[in-house]
Amino acid sequence: MTAFSIVLLAMIAAFLGMRLYSVLGKRTGHEQEPVLPRRDERAAPAPLRLDDADALAVSQGTAADPSKLVYEPAAESGLRALLASDRHFDAGRFLEGAEAAYRMILEAYWGGDRETLRDLCDDDSYQAFVDAIEAREARGERLENRLVSIDSAKITAVSVQRGEARITVRYQAGISAVTRDAEGRMIAGSMSDAAQTDDLWTFRRTIGSRDPNWLLDEAESA
Repeated sequence: MTAFSIVLLAMIAAFLGMRLYSVLGKRTGHEQEPVLPRRDERAAPAPLRLDDADALAVSQGTAADPSKLVYEPAAESGLRALLASDRHFDAGRFLEGAEAAYRMILEAYWGGDRETLRDLCDDDSYQAFVDAIEAREARGERLENRLVSIDSAKITAVSVQRGEARITVRYQAGISAVTRDAEGRMIAGSMSDAAQTDDLWTFRRTIGSRDPNWLLDEAESA
């Protein structure tokens, strides 16, 4: 699999040799956003694969235990359409990539890493991030944010139109956010308290493209 521009298709940030191509939307008005931390060291449970059995359950609406699915019921019809168009799609692997992308993009934004953002974002999203970073730098501020946990990540909507697939993921996470001024004084946030966030990020990909990577198209608070 290729580098992880949000290669919501088969990997996590830990995979070596991958680039993530993502497109982020207009989520720049929130300077205290959580900076995603490294994935915790515990072994993650094996991702659920949306294989033929799952696809049948989706099509028949008979998925046994919704709490164990990587998608919400509202996404079922869209997943059916996507599976019909792309039999290689794996919802579990996609969600792993989506979590990795969440972490990588926010860490790059909060750290002012323009190079990484250039790889992960489309032109509009990249520029929005750069504008926010430059405004922050002009004020002499820096962020010390950390993702404490990603408590939940699920596919909430899927659409397929004109050969393009769009998938929305809902993230619920705990974030520690601190802003410091040019002298290093804390001017906002808390070193000890983690704020709970509820975010919706939408990724897109052209079906049939030789590039398996998904692009983050937009992001907003739920």
